Amino acid sequence: MCGIVGYIGTEDAKEILLRGLEKLEYRGYDSAGIAVASDQGVSVFKEKGRIANLRSAVDETKKGTVGIGHTRWATHGAPSQVNAHPHQSTNERFTIVHNGVIENYSQLRKEHLQHVELESDTDTEIIVQLIERFANEGKTTEEAFRMTLSLLKGSYATALLDNQDPDTIYVGKNKSPLLVGIADGVNVVASDAMAMLQVTNEFIELMDEEIVVVTRDNVQVKTLEGENVARDSYTAELDSSDIEKGTYPHYMLKEIDEQPFVIRNIITKYKNENDTIKLDENIRQAVLDSDRVYIIAAGTSYHAGLVGKQLIEKIANKPVETHIASEFLYNMPLLSEKPLFIFISQSGETADSRGVLVEIKKLGHKSLTITNVPGSTLSREADYTLHTYAGPEIAVASTKAYTAQMAVLAILAVDTARAAGIQMDFDPLQELAIVANAMETLADRKEELEQIARDYMSVTRNCFFIGRAMDYHVCLEGALKLKEISYIQAEGFAGGELKHGTIALIEEGTPVIGLATQEHVNLSIRGNIKEVVARGAYPCVISMEGMEEEEDTLVIPHVHEYLTPLVSVLPLQIISYYAALHRGCDVDKPRNLAKSVTVE
Repeated sequence: MCGIVGYIGTEDAKEILLRGLEKLEYRGYDSAGIAVASDQGVSVFKEKGRIANLRSAVDETKKGTVGIGHTRWATHGAPSQVNAHPHQSTNERFTIVHNGVIENYSQLRKEHLQHVELESDTDTEIIVQLIERFANEGKTTEEAFRMTLSLLKGSYATALLDNQDPDTIYVGKNKSPLLVGIADGVNVVASDAMAMLQVTNEFIELMDEEIVVVTRDNVQVKTLEGENVARDSYTAELDSSDIEKGTYPHYMLKEIDEQPFVIRNIITKYKNENDTIKLDENIRQAVLDSDRVYIIAAGTSYHAGLVGKQLIEKIANKPVETHIASEFLYNMPLLSEKPLFIFISQSGETADSRGVLVEIKKLGHKSLTITNVPGSTLSREADYTLHTYAGPEIAVASTKAYTAQMAVLAILAVDTARAAGIQMDFDPLQELAIVANAMETLADRKEELEQIARDYMSVTRNCFFIGRAMDYHVCLEGALKLKEISYIQAEGFAGGELKHGTIALIEEGTPVIGLATQEHVNLSIRGNIKEVVARGAYPCVISMEGMEEEEDTLVIPHVHEYLTPLVSVLPLQIISYYAALHRGCDVDKPRNLAKSVTVE
């Protein structure tokens, strides 16, 4: 959510900023704006809605080689042009963009800005007005910037322009992600490296409570106290072609189709030459040494964690608890004596998970991050990282990141079991190869799955997903996919819980999608499906080859029972895609949602 770009170089900044913001559209936003600086001053353009609206509002005659831009996801104040970024100070000397949430903005206004008339409802405007106040008191821009940031409580990634010094961008970060990109005579700022791959692939990571003074030829990293910090740059291993749709109408469909490749890529990355699992010995030992594993995640990653719990417990005989990050942060349970925390996050920037990581580090506990972005905050701050190798995921609704997370968890579970001397006949690398083939088979059945979406989702206002054991966890993810992109009220339930209240919601024609891929509970879920049919439900049964019955709607290829969630979720993803498409929804950018949730 929210995105920042900045540019200082030799070309006109407007188009570079706009293209950068377009690369950040996947993060979720409701307004956008840019500010371009020149010797004639700073010109600000901002609009509610999509970046296409902003493009139409930009005055092409206003040129400058320095600028900042922003996509906003509303937190303080409704989505509007006034609340959109950039924001300016009263005398228009300073212009700022900001990601994050300033928790003490009301207190700061009462203490420092009582007589300042604010234009917006945002917490961000407080920052720029404070900077102006300190500058008016005789502080340099850098001093005013550092003083202001030192007063802020909460999260921020911010970029500042001073129209009295149009050849400098001041950058600061705390908790929210921000990078500075470097090139020859050109430097950039970005929330995400992919936004500025058009300019450079070399970036410097910023740590919390650091600022950067950025000019065309220099990048100077400092602490909030003004002490210089030396830090090497890194090369972003991204290909600009990876973040293009190509011939696909939507990123989500492209990413669904990429799942077989992702699984094969994971096999390659985690396989030694002798076909054994390749894993960092320190990670292996950390899992072995723990007496309990705590999986912390949110949203789709939490659903992957639920499957991961089953895999680690069943395969490695290690007790596991799976927790929602936002709940764990404020309601931490009693912990075991030697816990290991596993954080699962597609972006590696999830604010709720990062909050938990900060707390458990204070307690001295070991941590492992499973993420698609190895240089991310959660990856950098945890003790260890396992990369999912899924490639950039642009659509807000996660697909390939989810299956990649489960695949890596399966590999971790088997590696732990083998290291503990547990005998088994389950080879995850071999079985994942079968999973990849099954995924390809299902991806080729889009016409059939589109028809299921037409039959079941065209006019309904709600839909239920039911399953048992690991199928139940997949039902939670299937319901999330459907609700987040099609806006159909969808819920996933354990099949046995229907009779404890939920069955009261079944009406004539209510779609109920039942999963039947777990042999030991197959008869039980079949009975649950009959219960809802008896109340008028319209059943869609998805079963696994070898367990199918004549009336089943879809039969998926057979894979190992431990890995069925990787395959059974794929038709649910495709059905959700077509349900949203047929209802005229924005598949890649659903309303009110953000890809990278960087605020609590």
